[in-house]
Amino acid sequence: MPTHEPRLYGVDTDPIDARLIDRLHGGFPLDDRPFASVAAELGLKEDELIERLQRLLAIGVLTRFGPLFQIERAGGRFMLAALRVPEQRFEEVAAQVNALPEVAHNYRREHAFNMWFVLAAESPSKVDAAIKRIERETGLQVYAFPKEREYFVELRLSAQRDQRSHHGT
Repeated sequence: MPTHEPRLYGVDTDPIDARLIDRLHGGFPLDDRPFASVAAELGLKEDELIERLQRLLAIGVLTRFGPLFQIERAGGRFMLAALRVPEQRFEEVAAQVNALPEVAHNYRREHAFNMWFVLAAESPSKVDAAIKRIERETGLQVYAFPKEREYFVELRLSAQRDQRSHHGT
């Protein structure tokens, strides 16, 4: 059996990293020592699990680790938005948009609307203010797409090599 997963997410990882990713995807124990609980499940020590998690975040295998909230239930808002950015200004505008703390994600697309991003804030007025700021600073119109209906799609892809091969990946 190989000691390393073959370039999981573009970096060298080992089978324990893959098991850790799979274990943390979609659930974390709600107890006094959640890291210790997960570590015990995986046959690790608590500090080793925390070090692995920090390393996976630092090298970009994981981009975030934390809960997902339904922000609207707390009075906030998520908003999908798009811009038509002239190609020669794309990097400049991306930097301007990404500088806002309300911008959660930003994606380049091959489409007339070539920049898509998600705005998230603790109130609808803060999302509206972020849209106005982007328009003012970039000189471009923001096309906002408020959520009309929420869907829950739980897509789980295994990070473990033997599991990936069973699914044709």
